[in-house]
Amino acid sequence: MLRIGVVGVGQRARMATLANQIGVAEVVACADIDPRGRSDARELFGPDVEVRERYEDLATDGLDAVFVLTPDHLHARPALHFLDAGVAVFVDKPLAISLADCDEVLAAAARTGSRLYVGHNLRHLPMLRRMRELIDDGAIGRVQSVWCRHFVGHGGDFYFKDWHAERAKTTGLLLQKGAHDIDVIHWLAGGYSRDVVAMGGLRVYGDNPHRRVDDPAGRRMGDWFDPAVWPPSRLRDLHPVIDVEDLSMMLARLDNGVLTSYQQCHFTPDYWRNYTVIGDEGRLENFGDGLDGDPAVINVWNRRRSGYRRDADLSIPIPQQDLHGGADRALVTEFLRFAAAGGPTETSPIAAREAVAAAVAATTSLRSGGTPTAVPGLDPALVRHFEGRQGTEETS
Repeated sequence: MLRIGVVGVGQRARMATLANQIGVAEVVACADIDPRGRSDARELFGPDVEVRERYEDLATDGLDAVFVLTPDHLHARPALHFLDAGVAVFVDKPLAISLADCDEVLAAAARTGSRLYVGHNLRHLPMLRRMRELIDDGAIGRVQSVWCRHFVGHGGDFYFKDWHAERAKTTGLLLQKGAHDIDVIHWLAGGYSRDVVAMGGLRVYGDNPHRRVDDPAGRRMGDWFDPAVWPPSRLRDLHPVIDVEDLSMMLARLDNGVLTSYQQCHFTPDYWRNYTVIGDEGRLENFGDGLDGDPAVINVWNRRRSGYRRDADLSIPIPQQDLHGGADRALVTEFLRFAAAGGPTETSPIAAREAVAAAVAATTSLRSGGTPTAVPGLDPALVRHFEGRQGTEETS
């Protein structure tokens, strides 16, 4: 049985309970600076779990692996601490909110030889895995362009009532929320962004005057989420600081020449992701994404030219599953196997870093009036480490 630690017992901590359920690991220690988090640790993992306020006080010599599930701006320090101690580390996405922190974490994993895993669970989402299989099978020929439209219907509740609304803690939602989709775009396209341009703004929530006067510790999205509130202007108790964009659009040229588009809106009435992949012999697109048990279907048009037609040449329904389409369970299962034995993984620290790099560059472009911005590559020595010694499967 692997002995597991958890740093940050908040909104995503229930994912770590899957480690206990899978049957090859046990959560034995937790750390959280918030009293609510420490109380929840005992509720989630049992009265015998070791609980500390500071992750530095956890006994690393008794841990095989650790989940870092803190708010995004607090990912890097605990990741570095446990990598230096030789403990396998799971960092929830995004890897960090700055490129410097990402590269420092990757360098620490390479220096110490410790195993590093980043929680990009969409790579395990059944709908997206089927799309990738279709691409690999040549259903649409060679990929030329990938588009993603992300309708964030609960954006006000999810991202504008707590720390997500602050640049200092997210860089921006193109990174915090978009890192998932940018990673998927790279994965489907088989390359990484190298030139980006973006536009966007704070169009709706910045005008909402109904702010809290403070930011009490211990509050979580489940405490205030109410899907019945509509339109977004009726939301109350927004975060006192809101300086991230609620509407963003990003274009990118990848290192393999594929052109991509990502659009994110936090005030739509619906909540789902739409991916369109265009090749030189066809097009595929999803309707519904299966993330929250909703139905999803992938349609492929690849046999003839026509005008508009709803009947696709191939239509593939995706079976309904539990929260996140079963992706969280698959993600945790893969991490536990990797922590114990190493070997190839569907997620990749290199790809996680590249998603952050693209998002940071796009945010820079957006905030400088749409200036074209280059995306810096990763040190080739680190690329070789993660493609070789850690054995991650990667797209480029």
